[in-house]
Amino acid sequence: AQIAAFDDTWHWDDMVSGKALIELRDSPYQEAAKMLDAMVGFLGKNPMTAYLAMMAVRLVELHRVLRPTGSLYLHCDPTASHYLKILLDAVFGAKNFRSEITWKRSSAHSDAKQGRKQYGNIADIIFYYSKSNEWIWNWIFTDYDETYINSAYRLKDTDGRRYRRDNLTAAKPGGDVEYLWPVKRPFDGSWEADLDNEFERPKANWEYKQVPPYKGRFWAYSKENLKKFSEEGRLAYAKSGMPEYKRFLDEMPGVPLQNVWTDIPPVGGKDRLGYPTQKPVALLERILNASSNPGDVVLDPFCGCGTTVHAAQKLGRQWIGIDITHLAINLIETRLFDAFEGQAQFTVHGVPQDIGGARDFFERDDKTKKEFEKWACGLIKAYPQGGGKKGADGGIDGLFRFGPAKEHVAIVSVKGGKNVGVAMVKDLDATVTEQKAQIGVFLTLTPPTKPMLDWARGAG
Repeated sequence: AQIAAFDDTWHWDDMVSGKALIELRDSPYQEAAKMLDAMVGFLGKNPMTAYLAMMAVRLVELHRVLRPTGSLYLHCDPTASHYLKILLDAVFGAKNFRSEITWKRSSAHSDAKQGRKQYGNIADIIFYYSKSNEWIWNWIFTDYDETYINSAYRLKDTDGRRYRRDNLTAAKPGGDVEYLWPVKRPFDGSWEADLDNEFERPKANWEYKQVPPYKGRFWAYSKENLKKFSEEGRLAYAKSGMPEYKRFLDEMPGVPLQNVWTDIPPVGGKDRLGYPTQKPVALLERILNASSNPGDVVLDPFCGCGTTVHAAQKLGRQWIGIDITHLAINLIETRLFDAFEGQAQFTVHGVPQDIGGARDFFERDDKTKKEFEKWACGLIKAYPQGGGKKGADGGIDGLFRFGPAKEHVAIVSVKGGKNVGVAMVKDLDATVTEQKAQIGVFLTLTPPTKPMLDWARGAG
């Protein structure tokens, strides 16, 4: 079942997967080469090992470019996580494994109703490795739950602030920690600090004490610090007169983040961009806050719909995003423009910069023709349509919406060839009418002929 899950995407090819294995054997990463060899020997040459070969050579490169204080986070589902963990140990070293994070990405599935005899899969794995034994780390804290608050912070100060009492003694001495703390109280009242040494001139109906730390222990703070705590209203007293520190709930950072994350829900409907592996921005913000600082460089080599670069831009990090498809790059450009109101500054590499480059892109091979269409649609912020709806000449290559409420639709037709004619404009006109769209946009590398322009004017 694990291998079958990869059949639609990955296939072993000696020219590709085999070459990756050979490259790994010739690299300094011999442990990774041995591990991949062993996996191929165990699993055979199949979609799973084709995927692992692709990942292995990329993990090696990521390790190479990573700063000594940098970290790598790798997200995967249970299909291949156990194999990837072995590869990561081989590339980064098992000693640099930091955490295996479980992210609950969805709610319960109805697997039982479908007759499946296994537990529902509602979580993914995120592996966290550092490059060395010195790495950037910033603690992340989450909110306390109500049950804990009502139990641990059940006490309230006079102003209503919740607090809990904490010990003011320590097992080891250090500095001014061997003294008696003076306290006083009326016979029918509560203990308080005797900061004015009133015990030297005691008042009637008052009780006075000099309180030592617990037997065998020392004060954790100097006498001056305890006086300061008292003046700030941070001391409470036990029945014995022993002072205790008030830890106020509103001053506590929260619970140190653990390795099971259940508080970040999956992407909601209105935020979905059509990528099945799209992550919530909050998930990437958490990772970047923990393992980087403002101004640091973040690299996502499989950036897809751009969640990582979105989070990096938002948090003031520099970023590099890499993807193989122009659809992804166009989507990210639009996403950043919308999210940051055109203020995000970045440069796109690997796309045509002029007509000559665009024509070279179109004519390179049959595979790039569809990528050319996606790139061209991106120039006018149109969303490419997979494969077209009516065939190569009269199809819908892209769509975009416009109007105050985005209520209108424009259909885009892209032609990269040198031979263009009025028939192509007629086809687009017919498609616009058939689809009840408001506008048709014809994108071409070749200047339109007079008949094409005449037909377009006549169509309105």
